[in-house]
Amino acid sequence: MLSRPLARGGSAVLTVRMRAIWKGALTFGLVNVPVKVYSAIEDHDVPLHQVHASDGGRIRYQRVCELDGEVVPYAEIDKAYDDGERTVVLTADDIASLPAERSREIEVVEFVPSDQIDLLTLDRPYYLEPDSSSPKAYVLLRTTLEQTDRTAVVRFSLRQKTRLAALRVRGEVLVLQTLLWADEVREASFSALDEPVKISAKELELSAALVESFSSDFDPSEFVDEYQQELRTLIDAKLEKGDALDTAETFGAEAHVDAGGEVIDLMAALTASVERSRAARAEAEKAAPATKRKRPEAS
Repeated sequence: MLSRPLARGGSAVLTVRMRAIWKGALTFGLVNVPVKVYSAIEDHDVPLHQVHASDGGRIRYQRVCELDGEVVPYAEIDKAYDDGERTVVLTADDIASLPAERSREIEVVEFVPSDQIDLLTLDRPYYLEPDSSSPKAYVLLRTTLEQTDRTAVVRFSLRQKTRLAALRVRGEVLVLQTLLWADEVREASFSALDEPVKISAKELELSAALVESFSSDFDPSEFVDEYQQELRTLIDAKLEKGDALDTAETFGAEAHVDAGGEVIDLMAALTASVERSRAARAEAEKAAPATKRKRPEAS
């Protein structure tokens, strides 16, 4: 496992272990480099979910068949392709039979000058860790890429998709960054840019001076997500003020969730929710004045 430092709010640096999401071999020519693959990024957004505004009850989504109205367990769900007239159902066995998904190779297709990789095509990044008793082949490839200023274009399969990726060096680690396919990048054509525009020397001089006044060396650590920081501050303030609901009472002690996000004991959760709602309504009606408890006559 790779480890990475984690610092938050100026606190001490903690070490967090990253879990490999894939194992395979990086191959170029007759060289075979066993590697482990780790996601290089993570979402830092504060996790929010939906609740019922009146009582704070958790809103959950179910997989319901539109033909019979029944809730379908995840294990009974297949994938399908619909062309508008016909539907082709693909079972788990069908997907598993595809040869690309069985491949555990990251195949180097070619080595290209690094400046030929269009930044627009860069997608998700992954770290590669050597997965053998000796990292010599790994270090050799890393050093070669650095000294030749080349980026390796590779092809591999991950999560039922064939992917194209750029293999490059970041520090002492090889980074695999998936690339968008050529037909996934739209061509930009704007009629407003078809007309000739005249820019004076003075305008260009002033614009360059403005750029120079903002010039600096880029340090990504200087930038923070202010919205997420303020959201955390808001949540902490509500917690400190006592403006929070007890999670066990709100979501029901019987409603446990498995790894797939489905409610295991659905009937118990529904029964508890209905009883709690009825009790709350009865209490509200008792507390309300008699005049308010009477329903208005229909006009």
